[in-house]
Amino acid sequence: MVSLKLQKRLAASVLKCGKRKIWLDPNEINEISLANSRRNISKLHRDGLIIKKPVVVHSRARVALRNEAKRKGRHTGIGKRRGTANARLPFKVLWMRRIRVLRRLLRKMRDAKKIDKHIYHSLYALSKGNQFKNKRVLLETIHEMKAKRTKEKALAEQAEARKKRARDRISRKAAREQKKAEEAAEEDA
Repeated sequence: MVSLKLQKRLAASVLKCGKRKIWLDPNEINEISLANSRRNISKLHRDGLIIKKPVVVHSRARVALRNEAKRKGRHTGIGKRRGTANARLPFKVLWMRRIRVLRRLLRKMRDAKKIDKHIYHSLYALSKGNQFKNKRVLLETIHEMKAKRTKEKALAEQAEARKKRARDRISRKAAREQKKAEEAAEEDA
């Protein structure tokens, strides 16, 4: 048996692959053994005596199948978890998602003139202080604050109207008394 070590090395170099990917025709060993240059090797490759083997299949079908199952929530129980809860989905990421949702809502409502800048500022600070766990709670708070503001405004207007009526009443009374006093002074004279 002739050693074809040199031919295999040269073929790997010529065909730009590893030695394990080179196939030498077992029926043409004698002819191949005579080839001792790269040019001869490339000629044998053209003739089909030396072939570059195809890349071995490394299928990802099973991986794709498993990932699809994982998307449905399979294979993710307690026994499959290696990292801490914080490593798997960081608390910071959850916080960022939540605060961005809340701030976006506040901005939108302020721009739409649904809340004034004072309510916006106080709610912004409360959001930063972890006061609202989600958008629904924030919206409820906004509605409560707006209702409170309108109620206070209505009460203030009512109080002002009451005061105005009282002032009018007092001024009318004073005018009547002054008129009476004038009439009495005229009768005396």
